[in-house]
Amino acid sequence: MSAWAWIIIAIVVLGGLATAAWINYGRRRTQRLRDAFGPEYERALSETGGRRQAESELETRRKRRAAFDLRPLSPEESDLYKSTWKEAQARFVDGPVMAVREADGLITNVIRDRGYPMEDFELMVANVSVDYPSVVSHYRSAHETFEASGRGRTGTEELRQAMIHYKALFETLVEPEEPMQAEGAS
Repeated sequence: MSAWAWIIIAIVVLGGLATAAWINYGRRRTQRLRDAFGPEYERALSETGGRRQAESELETRRKRRAAFDLRPLSPEESDLYKSTWKEAQARFVDGPVMAVREADGLITNVIRDRGYPMEDFELMVANVSVDYPSVVSHYRSAHETFEASGRGRTGTEELRQAMIHYKALFETLVEPEEPMQAEGAS
């Protein structure tokens, strides 16, 4: 065989290896993001309409999140928030709409005090999803009910469910430990 034939074979083999490596990298990236973001990966996928767009969005969230100076609540802050939460829960029986409103405000305050930027709801939820992907869906559901309650479109059962959703996120956020960042966030 001539030298040119060997060069062409080498180029084809190297091209095949590079393609295989690129495909493997993409699969690993997808799996890493699925594992890190859980249900939030699927949500991003359905909202963006494509794997590449969803993964790009999730990577953007990670990069943005890495710039935040987050902190755990102090034990005193945590105790105060827990006490306030109990008061809001106790008021649910007599005023479920007001209790949900208080819970929404309380969650917003906790998120702000932890150091997350508060530009708008969707961006705030996207930022929180990097550290708490398994409970951020609770926040979305509860907040949706909160907004509907302001228009008089909720019943007591929906409000009760909203309080359950808020509680799931609340309990995660008021713990004094550092957040569980999605792998590769820092």
